[in-house]
Amino acid sequence: MIRSNDKLKKLQRRLSYSFKDEALLMQALTHRSFSSHNNERLEFLGDSILNFAIGESLFSRFSSANEGQLSRLRAKMVRQSTLADVARELKLGEDLVLGVGELKSGGFERDSILSDTLEAIVGAMYLDSGLEYVREHVVNWFESRLAHLSLEKPLKDAKSRLQEHLQSKQITLPVYEVSHTTGQSHEQVFYVECQCDLLSDKIKGQGSSRRIAEQNAASAILSLLDIEFDDG
Repeated sequence: MIRSNDKLKKLQRRLSYSFKDEALLMQALTHRSFSSHNNERLEFLGDSILNFAIGESLFSRFSSANEGQLSRLRAKMVRQSTLADVARELKLGEDLVLGVGELKSGGFERDSILSDTLEAIVGAMYLDSGLEYVREHVVNWFESRLAHLSLEKPLKDAKSRLQEHLQSKQITLPVYEVSHTTGQSHEQVFYVECQCDLLSDKIKGQGSSRRIAEQNAASAILSLLDIEFDDG
C-alpha cells in the first residue's frame, strides 16, 4: 500500500491535479483484492463523468456529426483499451494498491484494472473539486486522441485488419508468440514475434503489454504490405 507522501505528490503532478483530500486518491488506487474499502464505487461515478466529459467535447468539436457518429467516436475514446493506455501514460500502474494474488499475477499491467482505476480517479477528482474542474483534466488527458478523430468510417485495428486481409486471400492466420519479457512486474516490456505466411521472416513487436506488442507486430506487417489500418 502506498504510504509515501512523496509518491502521492509525484502521481498528482502526473495527473496535473492536487487533491485537497488525499484519502480520495488513496481509495481510487485501491483494488478490491486489497480491501473492502476499494475503488469500485468511485469507478461507477467516474465512468459516468468520463462519458459526459468526452461526449461534451465531441459535441463541440464535431458540429456536423449525427448521434450515431458521436456515439461511435465516444465508444472509441472510452473503451477499455484506450482508458488503459491513458492510465499507462499517467503511470498509474506504479501506484496501484493490490492484494497479494493480483500482485503475483501482474495486475499492475492488466487493462481491466488500469481502466477501472482511471475511472475511479475521475470519480475521486469530481468529489474533491466538482464537475468543471474534472472535465477540464479529462479533456487534457485525451487531447491528442481527440485531435486525431475523424467522422470517416474507422478502419480496423492492426491485428483485426491483418486477419481480415489474410482471410480474404485464404491464407493461414498469423501466429503470435512472446519471445521474452524484461523489467519488473509493474513495468514489464513484452517482446513478440509474429509469423505471417506473406513474409519469409518473423516480424517483431514490443510493448508494455502482450496486447500492445502484438498490435505493434501486426502494424509492422501491415506497413510492409502497404495496407491501411487504424493506428489510434
